[in-house]
Amino acid sequence: MDLGLSGKTAIVTGASRGIGLAVTRALAEEGASVVAVSKSGSTELKALEEAGQVLAVAVDLTDPRAATAVVEAAVSSFGGLDVLVNNVGAVRPRVGGFLSVTDGDWDATLTINLLAAVRMTRAALPRLVERGAGGIVTVSSVNAALPDPLVIDYSAAKAALSSFCKSLSKEVGPSGVRVNTVSPGPVATALWLGDDGVAATLASATGDDAGAVADLAASESVTGRFTRPEEVADLVVYLAGDRAANITGADFTIDGGLITTL
Repeated sequence: MDLGLSGKTAIVTGASRGIGLAVTRALAEEGASVVAVSKSGSTELKALEEAGQVLAVAVDLTDPRAATAVVEAAVSSFGGLDVLVNNVGAVRPRVGGFLSVTDGDWDATLTINLLAAVRMTRAALPRLVERGAGGIVTVSSVNAALPDPLVIDYSAAKAALSSFCKSLSKEVGPSGVRVNTVSPGPVATALWLGDDGVAATLASATGDDAGAVADLAASESVTGRFTRPEEVADLVVYLAGDRAANITGADFTIDGGLITTL
């Protein structure tokens, strides 16, 4: 299926690993030129850059000035911008409860999970409107609809992120720019399964085995497993392309049936 992405330019944030790396790879395979944004890069991202079509840009998106620099890099390298994928994010389980979450923790969580996307969108939007068509796909989370005290600040940030995207879709839709969100449940990436990921953090706090913690989380989905990053990427790339030309203001859950309500 031709998704209509060949020859287009996309920005992907949080592109060095996990979902962002999978999205970067999938967009390049569809023929798009990709500006892959990460704080410190990765071996896998470097390999994609060396293969062509991918420009790796190392910036810290908690810096308010970074978003403008990223968009300028895309325009100077590829002549414009057609797609923005807001993927960067981070989560830290608050095993000490709400009272252990400091103002600094709240600031950090809101910055990386909400403000980074707001700033990237602000910087990219004029270029997308200039094209008269474009797509913004933002990776939110099931925690936007499933608030969890264990990730209380993350849940709040993702709920705000989803609301922001829905609101924006109503404003920019008449300009030809579509805005959608994708909300994964647990995904088989380092965020959940890495040495300092969610499973390991919970295991350290409770004395359990990290593998057992991950298995329990997977069992809460109807499918009994984590989503693979490539599966999220397929959905993101479809929404970014021309085949989804009349989809905007929508949220797509990919969680193996974790959310059981309508």
